[in-house]
Amino acid sequence: MIQRPLRIGTRGSPMALAQTGMVRDRIVAANPGLETELVVVTTVADKILDRPLSEIGGKGLFTKELEQALFADEVDVAVHSMKDVETWLPDGLVIGCILARDDPRDAFLARDASGFADLPAGARVGTSSLRRAAQVLMRRPDLRIVPLRGNANTRMRKLESGECDATLLAIAGLERLGLEGMARSVLSVEEMLPAVAQGALGIECRAGDDAILDLLAPIACARTTIAVGAERALLAELDGSCRTPIAALAQIEGETLRLDGLLFLPDGSRHWGASRSGPVADADRLGREAGAEMKAAAGETYSRHLQ
Repeated sequence: MIQRPLRIGTRGSPMALAQTGMVRDRIVAANPGLETELVVVTTVADKILDRPLSEIGGKGLFTKELEQALFADEVDVAVHSMKDVETWLPDGLVIGCILARDDPRDAFLARDASGFADLPAGARVGTSSLRRAAQVLMRRPDLRIVPLRGNANTRMRKLESGECDATLLAIAGLERLGLEGMARSVLSVEEMLPAVAQGALGIECRAGDDAILDLLAPIACARTTIAVGAERALLAELDGSCRTPIAALAQIEGETLRLDGLLFLPDGSRHWGASRSGPVADADRLGREAGAEMKAAAGETYSRHLQ
């Protein structure tokens, strides 16, 4: 065990602080006597709230400054929602631990509807997620997508003030904030396939920092790590980013992993899917094969519209 407080890097949003508090409590429970210090780091994603992430740089906007703090030895670990972590990490950094996954599904929030079927034609669905927008339009092309960013509380206030008629948030995030009661329904994965790694929290640290890795080992979830690894392998094969509408979910039953993936045009007018099932030991291969199948099926359409 290290002989000083563990410096835990986090963004300063209510969601990030709630998540980091959960992670800190689990680390301390697994390492009695360990002291900790939270270090709040402001990222670009926290500063620019009036533009979609796909326009200003994608996933790295949530992590870059935290990774810089790791390189500068200002923090020992950084807590991330794994769905926000870029497909390829900078050299010298690793995901030292992925915790047991929470519910990966999306929640539907609205003032006067319990699901998409209840929304009238032309209703406005607020989201800045290309994945969510594409799936909404795939099933209900008569609905309108309007940009909506900000933390969960901000988005719910915008919904209540009439800026949109419905919105979507990860149910895991609402549960971490104690706001799950705000959801009108939780969408099945058949209706709304989640983002890669949605519901999973990861802890990034410096590669080779064995003292830190030893602290994290007791709270790591092997099954979640395997499932998220399969999803991220699919994403890597597609060169995926926040500019590309991609959804995927790996689920493990016994020693078998099933992976489902979808790739979309942003307007939802076309999509390509792939599924794989096999031994958990082959998770990375299953992810790469599913991603390669979708990329080949989309062909020039993918290259022209999604890159």
